[in-house]
Amino acid sequence: MKLGALQRRALLWLAFLGPFFYASYGLANHLASRRGAVPTLAFAWEAQIPFLAWTILPYWSLNLFYAASPFLFRRAQALDAHGRRLLLAQVLAVACFLIWPLRFGFERPAAEGWAGALFAALMSFDQPYNQAPSLHIALLLILWQPYAQRLQGLARWALHAWFALIGVSVLTTYQHHFIDIPAGAALGLLCMSLLPLEGRAPAAGAEQAGQLGRRLARRYALGAAAALAAGLGLVALGLRQPGPGAGALIGAAGLLLAWTALALAGVAWIYRGARGEGFQKRADGQFPIGPRLLLAPYRLGAWLNSRWHTRGGRARTEVWPGVWLSRQPSAAELRRARPAGLIDAAPELALRHGAAERLPLLDLLVPSPQQLRRGAEAIEAARPRGAVWVCCALGYSRSAAIVATWLLRSGAARDAAAAARLLQRLRPGVALSAAHWQAIAAAAQ
Repeated sequence: MKLGALQRRALLWLAFLGPFFYASYGLANHLASRRGAVPTLAFAWEAQIPFLAWTILPYWSLNLFYAASPFLFRRAQALDAHGRRLLLAQVLAVACFLIWPLRFGFERPAAEGWAGALFAALMSFDQPYNQAPSLHIALLLILWQPYAQRLQGLARWALHAWFALIGVSVLTTYQHHFIDIPAGAALGLLCMSLLPLEGRAPAAGAEQAGQLGRRLARRYALGAAAALAAGLGLVALGLRQPGPGAGALIGAAGLLLAWTALALAGVAWIYRGARGEGFQKRADGQFPIGPRLLLAPYRLGAWLNSRWHTRGGRARTEVWPGVWLSRQPSAAELRRARPAGLIDAAPELALRHGAAERLPLLDLLVPSPQQLRRGAEAIEAARPRGAVWVCCALGYSRSAAIVATWLLRSGAARDAAAAARLLQRLRPGVALSAAHWQAIAAAAQ
C-alpha cells in the first residue's frame, strides 16, 4: 500500500523521536549512575503508597500511544507541532535530569509472571534516576489531547479513565515520587502552551509593549519569582516533616504557589510582547487544554477580581439604547438576556457566545486605534439585530474605550468630552486615561 505524504511525514517524526528518546534518556540515566551520591525527594506519606505490580501494564502502554500518535493528524502543521512538543519535553526533561539528578528511594518488591517480565524489560534500559520532572507525566498530557480530540462518547471516557490510570501508575509501580508528578505536569503544559496544535505560537517581543507593558511584565515576573521561592520553601519544609498529615498539607500549599508562579511567568511573557493572543482564546471563547490549565491560577484571580469589583448591581449599564457596557458575563446571564451581539475584549477569561466578536485586548494597556475601530464597527454591525453587549473583565476600561469610540464615530456624542461625561454619569467606575482618549480620538477620525 502506497503511503501518503502525511503518513510519510509521521514516520519520519517517529523515526527521529524514538531513537532520540532512548539515547538522551539513557545518557541521563548513565551519567547519574556514575555520581557518588544522588539525592531523593519524597514525602513521609509516600511510604503508604501500595506497590501494584499489575499497573506496569498501563505504565508501559504509554509507549504504544506515543508510537501511534503521529498518525492521528490530518494536517502537517498540527503533526509538526505535536512532534515539536514531544521533542521539547524530552530536551527540557533531560536537561533537568543532567543538572539536578534525583533517585527513587524506595525498595521495589519483586514481581512475578507477566508483570515481572514487563518490569524486567523496563529495567533493561531504565534505572532509578531521571525523576523530576516526570517525563512520563509530561508525555501523558501531550498525548492526551490529540487522542481525546479524535474520540467521542464512551470511547473518549474510556480514554480518560485509562490515561488517568497511566498517571497513577508512575506511583504504584515505584517509578516516581510524588513531587515528580506536578513537575512533569508543568513541563507538559508548558510545551502544549508554547506549541499549539492550531494557529501560531504565542509571540513575545514581536511588538513594542510600551513602557507600561514592560513595567507590568516585570511586575508579573517579580511576582512569579516570589511565589516560586515561597512555594519551593514550603515544599522543602513539607519534605522534612516526619508525619504524613502536616507534610502533605505544607507540600500542597507549596505546589499551589509554584503553580501560581508558573502562571504569573506565563502572563509576564504575554505582557512582554503586548499580545493578547498569547492567552490563545479560541473563536468559541474557550481555551486549549495547555494554556487553560497552565494559566488557571491567574485566570481564577482575574475572574474573582471581576466579580468583586462589580458586586452590588454594577454588572452592566446601558449607555445608549441597545448598547450595553458590561463586565464579563456568566453563561447564565447570557442565557437570560440573549444579547444579539457581543464584543468580547477580555482574552484572559472564557466566554462562550456564538455571535461574539473577539478582541484580544490586554488589561491595563491602551488598545490601538485599529482595535478600537474594529470594536466600534462590530457594535454598529450588530445593532440592527438587537441589544449589543461590549464587555471586558470589569466593564470599566477596555470595553469602555470601545464604546467611547462608537459614540464618537456614530455621532451619539459630539466630542470626547461629551462621551466622557456620558460614560461617567451612567457608569462611574469607568477609568480611561489621557492615552486612552488619544487612541479613541485617532480611532474616531
